[in-house]
Amino acid sequence: QVQLVESGGGLVQAGGSLRLSCAASGRTFSIYTMGWFRQAPGKEREFVAAIRWSGISTAYADSVKGRFTIFRDNAENTVYLQMNSLNTEDTAVYYCAASTRSGFYSYDAPIRYDYWGQGTQVTVSS
Repeated sequence: QVQLVESGGGLVQAGGSLRLSCAASGRTFSIYTMGWFRQAPGKEREFVAAIRWSGISTAYADSVKGRFTIFRDNAENTVYLQMNSLNTEDTAVYYCAASTRSGFYSYDAPIRYDYWGQGTQVTVSS
């Protein structure tokens, strides 16, 4: 089992920044890919960013490319999502997820992930 705990959400004005954290514990050696997803009210969960557990590869949704950065602190088994230039469309509950399936592909599909955190709310005001 892998446990994921997110933190760092909050209220920020448009144009501001936030950094989300996702601390992984348990059988972290089984993780291959970590992902961030978000879900706004009335919308489906959507992919935001992903990173190979080794940190070698990353991927981003077009809507956040150039504004968000996903990275990992190897020593702390923590994955971060640095979010800059936030706008109101970024308002959502953000979830981190872990996949134990090998291969860095289809990382944008929620079904590929085995473990999910509880989510953290990000609200961007205009």
